[in-house]
Amino acid sequence: MGNKLSEADLIINRDGTIYHLNLLPEDLAHTVITVGDPDRVSEISKHFDRIELKKGKREFLTHTGYLGQKRITVISTGIGTDNIDIVFNELDALVNIDFETREIKKELISLDIIRVGTSGAIQSDLPMGTILASSFGLGLDALMKYYVHELSVDERPILEAFQSHASHIKGIHPYLTAADPGLLSRIGTEMEQGITVTAPGFYAPQGRQVRAKNAIPNFIELLNTFRHGKYRITNLEMETAGIYALAKALGHKALSVNAILASRVNFEFSKNPDKVVEKAIKMVLDKLS
Repeated sequence: MGNKLSEADLIINRDGTIYHLNLLPEDLAHTVITVGDPDRVSEISKHFDRIELKKGKREFLTHTGYLGQKRITVISTGIGTDNIDIVFNELDALVNIDFETREIKKELISLDIIRVGTSGAIQSDLPMGTILASSFGLGLDALMKYYVHELSVDERPILEAFQSHASHIKGIHPYLTAADPGLLSRIGTEMEQGITVTAPGFYAPQGRQVRAKNAIPNFIELLNTFRHGKYRITNLEMETAGIYALAKALGHKALSVNAILASRVNFEFSKNPDKVVEKAIKMVLDKLS
């Protein structure tokens, strides 16, 4: 069969769109902004000079348009790395698989993918309202156990140091991937930077306790006391590590930009979260334009 993909592996709708995202290959720009919340798509596209496409299916809402001469797609992923698995594989398919022949193209395209998301800081010197670029994504979820994931010479010692730091916790198999250096230097230069931890949930997996008892006590302290050379863990959310690792596996470039809405060590949440998110959006769009 060669490179031809089966109908079960690559599902294409009857109208020629990719299965979940409901997009045609021509609908997608080569610069993509991802957001978790579908409502945030319009908060970004309202800054466009013109919008040429609006599509939606399930939690996946897409706007494609122009900021000046720059064509950009904004797409909502929903929450968690399970959704990142869907979105990133389908974004890649849209540019790198011929839908007519179901074969991988000889000339592959590398997308620029920038996440604009929300996050909680776990360091006391990072106040709410901070805009932070993730230099690395450290995943505590299981996504990359299902993919071949090669570590670079820069990534390996940091991951090994964290594995040693958290060795007393059973059942955690972390993975680590760096941001694309080009996007980090282009977009993240005026932002705080640090290691972002991606958790597989919002409550106990991020050290919150409501009624169900946490299995890992002092989880935030475990994270915020980690150091490796100049690197420390700065914040906690639910998508970045999956974005970085899958982007790398598929040959795309990725950067995660985080609007810090909570201080987990000071037990505070932003009184003006929309303003913080808008600040992050404007910082990213200014760099892209």
